[in-house]
Amino acid sequence: MGTSGFFRTKSIDQLRQQAERSLLPRSLTAFDLTLFGIGAIIGAGIFSTIGTAAAGNPADGRLGAGPALVVSFLITAVACGFTALCYAELASMIPIAGSAYTYAYATLGELMAWIIGWDLVLEYAVSNVAVAISWGDYANAVLGQFGIAVPRWLAMDPRTALRLTDVGEALHRGRLDLYGAAHEGSANGAQLFQHWDVLSTAPSIGGIPVTCNILAVVVTVLVTWLCFVGIRESARANAVMVAIKLVILAVVVVVGAGKVDTANLTPFAPNGMAGVQAGAAIIFFAFIGFDAVSTTAQECKDPARDLPRGILWSLAICTVVYVAVTLVVLGMVRYDELAGQADPLSYVFQRHGLTRLAGVVAVGAVIATTASLLVYQLGQPRIMMAMSHDGLLPPWFGKVHPIYGTPSNSTILTGLLVALPAALMDIGEVVELSNIGTLFAFVIVCIGVLVLRVKRPEAARSFRVPGVWFSAPAGVIACMWLAQGLPMVTWVRFFLWLAVGLVFYFGYGRARSVLRRT
Repeated sequence: MGTSGFFRTKSIDQLRQQAERSLLPRSLTAFDLTLFGIGAIIGAGIFSTIGTAAAGNPADGRLGAGPALVVSFLITAVACGFTALCYAELASMIPIAGSAYTYAYATLGELMAWIIGWDLVLEYAVSNVAVAISWGDYANAVLGQFGIAVPRWLAMDPRTALRLTDVGEALHRGRLDLYGAAHEGSANGAQLFQHWDVLSTAPSIGGIPVTCNILAVVVTVLVTWLCFVGIRESARANAVMVAIKLVILAVVVVVGAGKVDTANLTPFAPNGMAGVQAGAAIIFFAFIGFDAVSTTAQECKDPARDLPRGILWSLAICTVVYVAVTLVVLGMVRYDELAGQADPLSYVFQRHGLTRLAGVVAVGAVIATTASLLVYQLGQPRIMMAMSHDGLLPPWFGKVHPIYGTPSNSTILTGLLVALPAALMDIGEVVELSNIGTLFAFVIVCIGVLVLRVKRPEAARSFRVPGVWFSAPAGVIACMWLAQGLPMVTWVRFFLWLAVGLVFYFGYGRARSVLRRT
């Protein structure tokens, strides 16, 4: 295959014919897709990132947005909005699973499609890891309220255990004060002191202490099983969880509004636009998910009509919810009180003596992160399946279960790819890596819309991006601006990941590509 073959594209007609041959049952409506979008978007992000985004992190020099975090949310929503419009147009034209991978194959060629597909593994799998870790933390807190104590070595990843042990020993010997310890990665020094000996209580293998986040593994296994047994079962479970978490967030807004002190909203932007940008780069994680809707294209009753509706409605609803919750939370306490708070929503209610409501919020966080994990676990196997059908991954990845009608092998593999890292990794290591993978995919989708407007202006589009020659470039610029707020180490890890992907492509996918052989 010559160099030009790297840029060979699949025609829209080929993709539509492939969709017609799909073995996946078509059962999802626009309502189902909207709920999937809400289920994916409202999760660990809103329940856990507000504190860090508003207060910053003195330990690594990250600036906080302060009350201007509301502006960060709006900017991020606009950036995602431009991208969502582009997703909606491509989804209406190309009703096949694969999301940005398939869109890249139709517009920019096979090599870019592989890069995006590999990138989406990073986005979905790493996002799932972060969500599973967050779920484990919240579930552990909820169990504690009912007097159920999970052993500390079964509720903590090895790196966090080592960090807490090192700082805790320093505390124990009087080398650090509680304030200094508070900025070593935990909410307060007292908590560090409580957990400093976690390694000494853990079992060991060959003299090496063993710790893991077992709750993250448990939820990943359960959600993977649900994804395995059927899309309708997953849709019903997601609908129930979305309803519960929207009710809980509504209670947060209504009750919290009565505790707002406007003095907490000044200074509004303590670190200026730099803080707003840093905050946006963090809370972008809270918006990831609407793109996952497009991975279910082959299971929609009317994908050309319903996919754009599901994508745009879910993003609009979640933006309203995010802005309302952020205003209330940052009005209830000063933004700098949220430094290091892993569960800021629960904290603000505890701060005002509303302990029971804080417990309800913690339960809501468990439900919200479960729904997010469910939708991400649905998305990843369908991308692998699409790549397998194109010959870029082995046929094993594309197998559809004869009874359940789901990509069974890829679903099981996705569960393993999430469960193992979730048991052993720190959430801080994975959130920003997920963000950069998503931003890269968003940029490609925005460019893809413009390419098809030039190459296939006559193609049927049930949805068209309004002002496409402004909206799509604006989406590209906004995503690149958000990416600038990520630290350099994240960029390095990202390019290393892409390099590994290229090795796989040239070692396997290039020679076995169905498009190349035909």
